[in-house]
This record gives sequence, structure tokens and C-alpha cells, in this order.
Amino acid sequence: MKNIVILGCTGSVGSSAIRVLRSHPGQFRVLALAAGSQAEACAALAREFEVETALVGDESKLPELRRSLAPGIRADAGIDALCQVAADPRVDVLLCAIVGTAGLRPVLSALRAGKTVALASKEILVMAGELVMATAAAHGGKIIPVDSEHSALFQCLEGKRPEHVRRLLLTCSGGPFLRTPAENFAAIRPEQALKHPTWVMGRKITIDSATLMNKALEVIEASHLFRIPPRQVEVVIHPQSIVHSMVEFTDSTVLAQMSAPDMAFPVQYALTWPERLTGGLPPMDFSKLINLSFEAPDTTRFPSLDYAWEALELGGVAPAMLNAANEVAVAAFLDGKLDFPGIWRCVRTSLDIAPKIGQPKLEEILAADAECRQQIKSLIGI
Repeated sequence: MKNIVILGCTGSVGSSAIRVLRSHPGQFRVLALAAGSQAEACAALAREFEVETALVGDESKLPELRRSLAPGIRADAGIDALCQVAADPRVDVLLCAIVGTAGLRPVLSALRAGKTVALASKEILVMAGELVMATAAAHGGKIIPVDSEHSALFQCLEGKRPEHVRRLLLTCSGGPFLRTPAENFAAIRPEQALKHPTWVMGRKITIDSATLMNKALEVIEASHLFRIPPRQVEVVIHPQSIVHSMVEFTDSTVLAQMSAPDMAFPVQYALTWPERLTGGLPPMDFSKLINLSFEAPDTTRFPSLDYAWEALELGGVAPAMLNAANEVAVAAFLDGKLDFPGIWRCVRTSLDIAPKIGQPKLEEILAADAECRQQIKSLIGI
């Protein structure tokens, strides 16, 4: 039985993890569950899984959490509490499914304690990829990716020699505006952008999928996670979302990982690795017609991918600033304060103002992140 902690238990990835836990009773012991601000929902899950500790990131929600918990379950809040449960000596796997960069410090705490981290928060490696990977290597920590694309790459690369890898191919659905002319982008409204054709996800990641910024962040994440040069991470549009990613080797053969578009697959694999559990998830039915199509992305209409490669080549704090600008811009778009193409304008600005800092420390990364957010807010006028 594995001891696990889930940060972000009420979000879309966290909900997939809960499905996996319910499908495999007796396989996991949940030590702690954490949510951002949904205290009652977190408390309900804490009661269901009889956890020791329930937490909320928003400290103002701590009284509500305490009122909602069953006797015997400890309530806590704030970043220091998250770091403490992440590094608990009993933890086998920490699932970090917190949206954005709020999980950075808990992930570093877990890695310093030599833990296995099932990482769904791609922004953490975007923001501090070199630091996170160096911390894992120095302390014997392990990162198992939970993004469906990176989980696919991880599975295709297991047991393979790095020198035999030619390129990584991240698949991308193309989002809801794959065929929309660029001249119509300014008229796009949030409710349109939130209608993803294949995945059910949170609001922020759904907008990122519409701009292809989600795939740009994944390019940065893959380069750090698999230690591969930026331009050897490529993107292929695959609207069916059945092939989750591919690896091409030096002999020109390609391995692909396939499954139905359901986040429970990569979540379950990350929690059970290196084992595979049966049951709970539907097998592929090849008796039915399955059409698979692929095409190159249009980086003129969707410049996000070019920005990702540029940020990786700039290095230092540039990826963190790209991510910060995108988070601010997406929030402004959802609030009706920025048009759809404005998201790209903000990200472009972040790269233009990025200072050159070689191998930045955590404090420098956080400072650059904060400064970029302020500058982008000023640019937008919020």
C-alpha cells in the first residue's frame, strides 16, 4: 500500500486522482489532502478517505475547513503547512495538481526529502525547471509526469538510451479555434474559448489550450524533464487526442502511447509506477473505426510555440516570466479586460523585457515572476 498526499484534490486532475483511488480500494493510503479554497469539498474528501490532515492554501478558509472536518482529522493552511506534509517521511508519492506555480515550494520540499513527485502542474518546471531537476538529482527525488503528453513520453522513453532519441513529438488537439481565421480572433469571447473539443479541464488550462500556450508550456516542461535540447521537442496537431505523444529514435522508428482522452490514465500510471494496475479504466476498442490525423501547427496564427522555444533559448528567468505574463493575461481575458490576441501580446512583452540571469536562484525566479506580473498588469491597465 502506497502512502500518498494530493495537493489540489478538488481540481480537474485531483478529481481524476479521486476516481483512481475509488477504483482501487486498499492500494493507497491517503495521508493528506489539500485544496486551494474549497474547504467544504476538501473536508468531504478527507472524511471519505479518513486522512490524517486536510489543508487549504487560502488561510482565510481554515475556520471553515475546521468546522467541516470529522473529529480526529487535523486542519491546517498556508504554504508552510503544504511543505510540511509534502516532506513527511512516510509519504511515498506526492501528487501535485495545484494550478499554476503555487506548488513550487511544496514540490521542492518533497524532492529535498527524496520523495517521488507525480507532477501535474507544468508551470513548476516552466518557472524553475533547472532548479527543480537539480534538486531532484541532488537528493534522490523522482519526478513522474502527470500531463497526458509527458506521461506518454515517459512511457515511450522508459528503458531507452538517451543517445538513441532524435526528437520528442508532443501531440496537440489544436483547441476550439484550429480552423478559425486570424482576423476573427479579436472577437473571441471567453465562453467560446472555454469549449474545448476533447478534454474537460479547468478554466485556465482550457484557455491555454485555445491559444496553444498550454502546448508551449509543455515544450518547456519536456525539455527540462527529459533533458533534451529545445528544438528537439516538436508539436504535432492531432485533433482526436488518442495518441498522447510520440518519440522518434535515431533509426527513424517512432513509438507512440495511446489511450482514451481521460486524465485518469496518466494519473493512475504516476501513482502506481513502476507497476500497472488493472481495472477502472476502459480499454481501446479497435473493432470500432478510429481515425487518426496529424498536421503541423500554424505558428503564424498561434505564436505560442515560437515563444516557448525562444524562452528556452534565452534561459534564466525568461520561461518564468513567460508563464507569469500568460497567467495574468488569461485572468484578464476571462474577466473581459483583454481581448484574445492580447494574451499573446502580453507574453511577447515578457520575453522582450526578460533580464539575462544565468542559473537563477529561487529568490531571483520569484522576484522576476512578481515583477513581470506587475508590469503586465500595468500594460493591460488593471
